[in-house]
Amino acid sequence: MEEKSNSTYWLTRFVILRLLGVVYAVAFLVAINQIIPLIGENGLLPIGIYLKEVSAALGSAGAGFVRLPSVFWFWHSDTALLTVAWIGFVLSCVVIAGYANAPVLTVLWFLYMSIVHAGQDWYGYGWEIQLTETGFLAIFLCPLLDMRPFPRRAPPMPIIVLFRWLTFRCLLGAGLIKLRGDNIWRNGTALYYYFETQPIPGPITRWFHFLPHTALKIGVWFNWLAELVAPWFVFWPRAARHIAGSIIVLFQVVLILSGNLSFLNWLTIIPALACFDDSFWARLLPGVLVRKAATAADKAEESKPMLTIAWIVAAVVALLSIQPVLNMLSPEQVMNTSFDPLELVNTYGAFGSVGQERFNVIFEGTTDDTTGGKANWKPYIYKYLPTLPDKRPPQIAPYQPHLDWQMWFAAMSTPDQYPWTYNLVWKLLHNDPGAIMLFAGNPFPGKPPRFIKAVLYRYKFAKPGNPQGLYWTVEEIGDWMPVLSADDARLVKFLEGEGWVR
Repeated sequence: MEEKSNSTYWLTRFVILRLLGVVYAVAFLVAINQIIPLIGENGLLPIGIYLKEVSAALGSAGAGFVRLPSVFWFWHSDTALLTVAWIGFVLSCVVIAGYANAPVLTVLWFLYMSIVHAGQDWYGYGWEIQLTETGFLAIFLCPLLDMRPFPRRAPPMPIIVLFRWLTFRCLLGAGLIKLRGDNIWRNGTALYYYFETQPIPGPITRWFHFLPHTALKIGVWFNWLAELVAPWFVFWPRAARHIAGSIIVLFQVVLILSGNLSFLNWLTIIPALACFDDSFWARLLPGVLVRKAATAADKAEESKPMLTIAWIVAAVVALLSIQPVLNMLSPEQVMNTSFDPLELVNTYGAFGSVGQERFNVIFEGTTDDTTGGKANWKPYIYKYLPTLPDKRPPQIAPYQPHLDWQMWFAAMSTPDQYPWTYNLVWKLLHNDPGAIMLFAGNPFPGKPPRFIKAVLYRYKFAKPGNPQGLYWTVEEIGDWMPVLSADDARLVKFLEGEGWVR
């Protein structure tokens, strides 16, 4: 086994597909739990309105499908949304169990792309198109029909190389956007602020924040090693490639431990696994898997059509890579952008700039008839975004709470830049079950609040061991959104203009 496994990728394919199944499962589970209140018929950004706007802008629904391919052009009721999410989740579990072929992975790819293309603000993150690109490549890693964990066909080498190319672009793009972006990355102080200001901190994020500044500067240099140096070695011979892959995976594990960045880091690990051949996995995986891989390799049959298709895919990816490569070379580099309707080859990056203060918007309601100083305002507690000063953040990644993420961005902007927040307030004023389920609970279970406002706060990590037992110190800055009520004529007029209220 040892001699034959040196240049084979049977175990590599097995691990890549299992982890991809896990990420897909989480992504579809997020949709099952959140897609209806987010883009459903009565959601914050209803899909029906969005598709009509796209059709009008492009001239027809057919043109809309060509620009944003999605099954929801044909059927986009709440039932359709949940059906797609559940089919995707079930098929993901099949892949996790060890069974995958090209049709199964094609269905997963198209279903998730359908959600991304209809998801609007909620699905505008880089890891969404990164999952569609990763899922597309995985289609050609498998035989057409054979679903067994170790089928008769070996993984096509061109696809393994394309996974490495994806790793190269993900990491290098992220490094270059930092190098060209915020000065605090270049002077090594970015981690003085990053842990405190990242979207959704985790249970040990505060520990990272209070590390000595020397350690945090070393962390920045490790970031440069993983993002600017290691990617160049993913195409090298085995020893250099294994070291580069190990650095990249370790870097992603540190990010997983230090915060809640959705499934981004889990997903980024997947193509990096293509740096390791079977000689590496044979030392880590159970002997039964290693023996099955060896047996499959002994009985393998070459498939010229499978290899031909792999080379065609490689050629297509090479052509579609021109624009992303030019983007990476450009001083005006943009991140997390696709240059083709199917999101086959994209440009990536994260945290090109790091905020030095953490702001948080809290929605507060009251049943009182007055909004003056004597009013009793109660907060709507987010599920995971920091709200209560004495609550330790939980570990939720790879799961993503979409409202919490969007409100982290919104806190650095204005309500007019996030107009759906007015729709959210309207729904809270009516105790809408869908909107309420996006929060940890309902402070007004009996009857809806008379008034709602949104207040902007500044949050800082409290030093560990403080006598009050606080995790955060909180300072009120002022109103982010003015006091609103269900009979506010301006609010009603705005919502009617958007089509959110009839």
